Amino acid sequence: MAVPVHQLDIFYDDLAHKPYCAEYLDRGLDILPKREAIKRRYIQGNQPCMVNYLFFDLDHADSVLAWHIENLPVPYWTARNPKNGHCHICYKLETPFPTTEIASIKPIRYASAIQAAYAKKLGSDTSYSRLITKNPLNKHWDVVFWSDQTYSLDYLADFVNLNNKPTAEDRIQGLGRNCTIFDLTRFWAYKAVLPYLDSKMSYEVWFNAVLEHVMKENEQFPEPLQYGEIKQISKSIAKWVWQRFSVEGFSAWQAKQGQKGGLKRSENYELLRKEVIQLKKDGNSIRKIANELNLSKTTVQNWIKKYG
Repeated sequence: MAVPVHQLDIFYDDLAHKPYCAEYLDRGLDILPKREAIKRRYIQGNQPCMVNYLFFDLDHADSVLAWHIENLPVPYWTARNPKNGHCHICYKLETPFPTTEIASIKPIRYASAIQAAYAKKLGSDTSYSRLITKNPLNKHWDVVFWSDQTYSLDYLADFVNLNNKPTAEDRIQGLGRNCTIFDLTRFWAYKAVLPYLDSKMSYEVWFNAVLEHVMKENEQFPEPLQYGEIKQISKSIAKWVWQRFSVEGFSAWQAKQGQKGGLKRSENYELLRKEVIQLKKDGNSIRKIANELNLSKTTVQNWIKKYG
């Protein structure tokens, strides 16, 4: 099947100005201007901190039609290794989304669940970080552009079951890493920010503390996120928490904790209640939620019962 020139142009235009690339993955990655990077066999398909495409790495022979066998949507393109039949399958999103903004955590979490469900159906390599993909602009691969169709996350979700809770494996791979970093860091930050506000430290000092925490959390992943992405996530969380929390507001909430009739619906109270519900949906125990947010188990149980 001939490759439509306009689709190659779109993919080229969507690339970062200086994407990661490689001729052989075991020799490390380079960062080059995209006019040079497209000559390499492997390339960074999404721009830093942005998702335009979902990629899946299938390390088994004759896998190029796995999407058809599993009744999944027609992909944007596939790139097949002619020597062993292994391939990458690519879906183009109708609306790209950022991966480093705390305000975008819902679409990130949604896309992560879809990505994990598609990976399971396709039998995709679970260790694939999705930073680098087979380059459809390189003649080394057998490339087929199946469709110029872009898909919404809602449309992609219709083909898989998203009712299952994320597994431990899901949380440390692909977009699951972003969700994990956001969750672990913001729950920590809700309490950690108070001494910085109380002692009137600068925002820069607070940001550096968040960045250090995020970098430590990132070390747990088999394939850590890139530093640029980590820095942007840290900036988003640090700014969001710094602007919304106050020592007075949190202290007032703690003082009224456990009182009959509930708590005053302050901004901090609403925020923490929502985090409790989200943590429970993610499969965390009541004990773990209580410890993470410095709440009593009774309060957590009551909130889950009433609002969950």
